[in-house]
Amino acid sequence: MSSIKIAVSSVTGIGLGAGIANYLWGGSGTSTSSSTQTAPSAPTAPNFPVRGPDGSLQLVGSNVNPTAFFQYGFPGPIHDLQTRQEFVSCYDREKRNPSWVVEHITPESLNVKNADRKNSVFKEDEQIPTIFRGKLRDYFRSGYDRGHQAPAANAKFSQVAMNETFMLTNMSPQVGEGFNRDYWAHLEYFCRQLTDKYNSVRIVTGPLYLPKYDAKDGKFKVSYEVIGNPPNIAVPTHFFKLVVAEQPKRNPNTDDLSVAAFVLPNDVIPNETKLTDFVVPVEALERSSGLQFLQKVPLNKKKDLCKQVECKITVREFNNSMKQLPAPSQPLALPPPK
Repeated sequence: MSSIKIAVSSVTGIGLGAGIANYLWGGSGTSTSSSTQTAPSAPTAPNFPVRGPDGSLQLVGSNVNPTAFFQYGFPGPIHDLQTRQEFVSCYDREKRNPSWVVEHITPESLNVKNADRKNSVFKEDEQIPTIFRGKLRDYFRSGYDRGHQAPAANAKFSQVAMNETFMLTNMSPQVGEGFNRDYWAHLEYFCRQLTDKYNSVRIVTGPLYLPKYDAKDGKFKVSYEVIGNPPNIAVPTHFFKLVVAEQPKRNPNTDDLSVAAFVLPNDVIPNETKLTDFVVPVEALERSSGLQFLQKVPLNKKKDLCKQVECKITVREFNNSMKQLPAPSQPLALPPPK
């Protein structure tokens, strides 16, 4: 490991792609498909003690049956998979964050304006058991925004669809000014802009908890803040977006996919920073997230999105009033620089 370098800037993200690829990918490789595992059946052989050649007591057959524990309940992990109008989400009960959120946007879905975020409110997801549920009070005065993973602006075609984006199962703690209200919002707008050139865009978004080099002992360590009362909502160190653009308008009959993966630090990012600074290989994202993407798509059907279009943010002013939590006396303070 001493010869591997990781360069992750908490501010500009310069070198982020190469660093994650080198450390978390470790060179070329191919993704493997998932396998289905079935629980072992209970042993049925007779069991009775006998003396072995050395005189020790041994069992013929076995009365050991670990699977019988499941009669009392399966311990997990349990992934809460929920299908909404504009997205599908998978919730992580341990970190009280989405594991991932999958969206689908089209030119038609974005052109219909039947919803207003002023009519939406943040809500706890009552489908999650209370003990594992993110709560509104957990974010109060935390210093972090309730950061949409599936943005409300992608669900204007229906008020119900927009309301669903305000569920806390779609939220992660995000640095507000300089990230959630700025660069992250610009990245979301870039994804919407892709519908100018593609008839279908699919987006996977989620949190990451990446290792950081500790100069004190020369080791890589994963460290993240936890908010709430009691502290139980993990604050991701980074966020990712996997963008898959389908059916280019210039050639809608092709089955080629234009793909790009972006990993951004959960920190203030200057608007001058190039979006391409955050591009990483899909394999690097898989290694760091534990997820698999597009493993059923042949390699010759995957194209580099940033070679098909210019991967560049457009800086726009957003109405951020809905993203901020109210405070009785003073505005929320941003966390100290990491």
